[in-house]
Amino acid sequence: MNNYFKAIYEIIRTGHWITDSITKELKEYGIYEPQYNVLRILRGAKGNPISVNAILEQMVQRSSNVTRIVDKLETKGLVERKLSVEDRRKMDIIITNDGIQLLKKLDKKVADFHKPMMTNLTAEEADTLKQLIKKLKGE
Repeated sequence: MNNYFKAIYEIIRTGHWITDSITKELKEYGIYEPQYNVLRILRGAKGNPISVNAILEQMVQRSSNVTRIVDKLETKGLVERKLSVEDRRKMDIIITNDGIQLLKKLDKKVADFHKPMMTNLTAEEADTLKQLIKKLKGE
């Protein structure tokens, strides 16, 4: 296996390791990484409702089951679904106050997870890593 494929393998393994680790950190709250991602996207909308498709476009890991993720978050009272004002065939999603409060706790758990690793790379190394990944993607 040449160095390119070894590097790709490490990127994939690391991505899965981070996702799995974040899910373990959030487990005590009954939240999984994709649900956390959706809550963060909704918080970023700053109180404006957004569609399932808009959520899907912004997800780190695009998932065909965004509707199911939103269903679970709605059942937990963390998001609300409303008919779209612009298109009655679509639903708009908005984060609730309970969702915002939970997200504050989740953010702390995620930050605590990342803290020890952040010391493994200097700011310059982290920037180089980001630039190399962007270069790999042709950005």
